[in-house]
Amino acid sequence: MISILFVCHGNICRSPMAEFVMKELVRKSGLKDVYIESAATSTEELGNDMHRGTKRKLREEGIPFERRGARQVKRSDTDRFDLIIGMDSYNLRNLNRMLGGAAHDKIHLLLDFSDRRGEDIADPWYSGDFDTTFDDILEGCEGLLEYLLVKK
Repeated sequence: MISILFVCHGNICRSPMAEFVMKELVRKSGLKDVYIESAATSTEELGNDMHRGTKRKLREEGIPFERRGARQVKRSDTDRFDLIIGMDSYNLRNLNRMLGGAAHDKIHLLLDFSDRRGEDIADPWYSGDFDTTFDDILEGCEGLLEYLLVKK
């Protein structure tokens, strides 16, 4: 089993979008034994469901999702997850600070699994552009799926 944790600032826009996009890609691929969750680096949105713009975009793209509450990353996630994937460099800095050195090899940027290594996925909370965020997340998740298929 491989376990993946997607992380963004509040866990209401980018990371849950990536969680449900990846779950759908994995389902369609037939790949088994993949566990996927998402979390936040901040406490600002704890318990809140996804942003309405995230839900709208997932519905528009035909990607199933369920109600969920935002949660914060915990040190124990280092033991629970094989890959901890941040949406931007700010998330990576916070993850390294929060999780310590033991997680260093597990922490990656999502777009590092694409041809756009080192690039951030913009936060639609600020931009309002859920379309571009979705496209970037899809690109990263497709690359991550290829990585998992080769790894299996």
